[in-house]
Amino acid sequence: MRKYLLGIGAAAIAALVVGCSSSDTGASHEMDETSTSAESTGSADQVEHNDQDITFAQGMIPHHQQAIDMAKMAAEKASSAEVKDLASRIQAAQDPEIEQLTDMLEKWGAPTEPTMTGESDMPGMDHGDMSGEGMMTDQEMQQLEGATGAEFDRMWVQMMIKHHQGAVDMAKTELEQGSNAEAKDLAQKIIDAQEAEIKEMQGLSL
Repeated sequence: MRKYLLGIGAAAIAALVVGCSSSDTGASHEMDETSTSAESTGSADQVEHNDQDITFAQGMIPHHQQAIDMAKMAAEKASSAEVKDLASRIQAAQDPEIEQLTDMLEKWGAPTEPTMTGESDMPGMDHGDMSGEGMMTDQEMQQLEGATGAEFDRMWVQMMIKHHQGAVDMAKTELEQGSNAEAKDLAQKIIDAQEAEIKEMQGLSL
């Protein structure tokens, strides 16, 4: 009888050990799956963009900022009501787009300004000279600042057309080479808005 009871006790202990081991293994497996899922979700946020998306956002922020500077200048100096109205609309559209571009870069863990290397870091380099993208040089901005009346209006429109064309080119490159959906949607929005404004400016009689 004693041997029988000992046998039952040993079997119960073995079953308990096996049950705990299975439970521990299951819990550990669940934790591993949860951890893997969280890591996947976190990495997905970082993967959903490429270098072109970053280049687009970093380049469009100062591009938009210069357009806003020009718009503010027109609000004070333009003699044409049509130029003043267009300048107001440009500022209203591009201010929130700068915020959106900045938010995208923050989500991607990228700086809001490109890292300058090589010759571009040389002292005296004019970082404002980005005429390849339609941006005005410091000298051109000074010329615009010094203009008045109808001369200012004509100069402002000519410069803004060039500026918009540069933004459209940058946005088209993003559509072709970018991978982030939000960035590409914004690029298309910029193309649609600024091509319409180019046509509007080309139709002005100044």
